[in-house]
Amino acid sequence: MPKPDILMTKPMLPIVQEQLDAEFTVHRLYEAADPEAMLREVGDTIRGVAMSWVEVDEAFLAKMPNLEIVSSFGVGYDHIDTDACLAAKVMVTHTPDVLTEEVADTAIGLMIMTVRELGQAETWLRDGSWTGKGGYPLTQATVQGRTLGIFGLGRIGKAIAKRAESFGLKVHYHGRSRQDGVDYPYHASLTALAEACDTLMVVAPGGAETQHAVNAEVLSALGPDGIVINIGRGSVIDEAALAEALETGRIYGAGLDVFEEEPCTPERLMKLPRVTLLPHVGSASQATRNAMGQLVVDNLKSWFATGKPVTPVPEMS
Repeated sequence: MPKPDILMTKPMLPIVQEQLDAEFTVHRLYEAADPEAMLREVGDTIRGVAMSWVEVDEAFLAKMPNLEIVSSFGVGYDHIDTDACLAAKVMVTHTPDVLTEEVADTAIGLMIMTVRELGQAETWLRDGSWTGKGGYPLTQATVQGRTLGIFGLGRIGKAIAKRAESFGLKVHYHGRSRQDGVDYPYHASLTALAEACDTLMVVAPGGAETQHAVNAEVLSALGPDGIVINIGRGSVIDEAALAEALETGRIYGAGLDVFEEEPCTPERLMKLPRVTLLPHVGSASQATRNAMGQLVVDNLKSWFATGKPVTPVPEMS
């Protein structure tokens, strides 16, 4: 039997590329001198897409009329118009679960780094200030006794909450609805959650529903001892409002692994003393990324072998 034709939109991990090359006829969009011309030439043959961050909308789908499945690398899929895919009868998959523990570890690490200013303290040592100026100034914040408000208590949110409890933190949460079997206090609004906690952990997905959900009102409710940590999507926080809240002392500090525009160098935030910034490394260990890549492969193989994927997005289940 001929191998199914699939499109790879961007370079992927060797573990992905090697397996896909063995199982499919792979068309690499990123190698084409004229991607649009390439799609006009091979679009009718494409039955699957292996992709990382690429916008999938009606216009994208129209270029591949025989497309059956989009296998996306990552747990978030707000860059994919699932309504358009449903209308076109195109399956959408993602890579949940395998990155949960890694991202939760990063979230707790980023929270501790931010509260205790560990990145700034390392810079103090590395630039000679320890020997030239003395010890790093005492941090005015501590992890001890904090109340952690989690915005988005899904798989990753629950893993973060479990770790936070081991540090003695109280945990509250906000989401679209109260969850059965969850004992943490629930708040019906994000502002109410911010009022009840001093550390806001953003784990919510992106998309229109959460765009700038963490706004000036929420930040004001968090208060002058408040710290914001974001390992969800950059679009969830209004970065301009965050910068203003930090500059005026309405909140204490922030730790961000994701941003509204990536890759980026958020100059306004970089100038502030109690801000810790990471270049979107939440799941970026080789082991975790390999596991995510394997799911991209497994979803495609399972679809063409059985007509069922391994990890469809919830809308497709």
